Amino acid sequence: MARRFINQFTHQEPIDQIFLAQQKQLRPNRNGNTYLQVELSDRSGIISGRMWNAGEGEYRGFNDGDFVRVEGLAQLFQGQMQLIIHNICRARMDEVNEDDFMPLSPAMIDQLVARLIEILRSIKNPQLRSLADCFVMDETFMAKFARAPAGVKNHHAYVGGLLEHVVNLMEVILLVTPRYPELDPELMLIGALTHDMGKIDELAYDKGFSYTDEGQLIGHLVMAVSTVERKAAEAQKLTGEAIPEETLLRIKHMIISHHGEYEYGSPKLPMTLEAIALHQLDNLDAKLHSFGQLMREDPNVESHWTAYQASLGRKLFKGGK
Repeated sequence: MARRFINQFTHQEPIDQIFLAQQKQLRPNRNGNTYLQVELSDRSGIISGRMWNAGEGEYRGFNDGDFVRVEGLAQLFQGQMQLIIHNICRARMDEVNEDDFMPLSPAMIDQLVARLIEILRSIKNPQLRSLADCFVMDETFMAKFARAPAGVKNHHAYVGGLLEHVVNLMEVILLVTPRYPELDPELMLIGALTHDMGKIDELAYDKGFSYTDEGQLIGHLVMAVSTVERKAAEAQKLTGEAIPEETLLRIKHMIISHHGEYEYGSPKLPMTLEAIALHQLDNLDAKLHSFGQLMREDPNVESHWTAYQASLGRKLFKGGK
């Protein structure tokens, strides 16, 4: 039988599928009994699963990051699809098709890596080019950069998501900056490369997605600034020429200000033209991806509108297509 993906589920549909399990919890209900809550995912999205009257046996039967076989019933609850679990167990690896869990195929990731390198090697400023080369030549960095998600739950939250987000952002920079000659497009390309690169170590993504201890304690902004300083020192050794202090300052400022607001985690507001532009374009790519995913995954398949999104304070109009 062909696989049914999460974004295809309908109300009261029986489900017998394999999922990737994350963030399992054993929680008490109001009557003092315990139930299992777990997030289940495939390449089409994430669904919350609940197993009533579950105990330690069900909870310890699998780990976060395991593939699990789930039998249950899909239900619409307060505008969101959830899965009521009847049985759950760790899946055998011969039952798992990993393509079902990767929005980006290995070939697509290879194409994105090639495009990333092509753009970086088009940089003509010798100091910025030498800095970019130090990242490209670092095989460990590039391997992590090609696999890391851009987030645990939000935009581009899948293997290769960070790479896709950065390449998208670079493509937009190449399109937009010719309209604004006061911007330095090559500096912005380095900003695009480095702004989220701390996520390669902030996040754990070998089995499911979570935060590392370093990620929780320090965060990707500080981690990225440290990496830029280290790579700048490598570039100086490679070329015998230091990257100008102000250039490094502008790169680091783009990193720490790209969230745009104090309340969103930026320790500084954008204060250069490149930082302002990077924040806006970064936000554009992230928002369009997130909103598009909400529309694609919306369980109200026959409606022109999504369910009300409490986090956004609105519904989204899907139209009649």
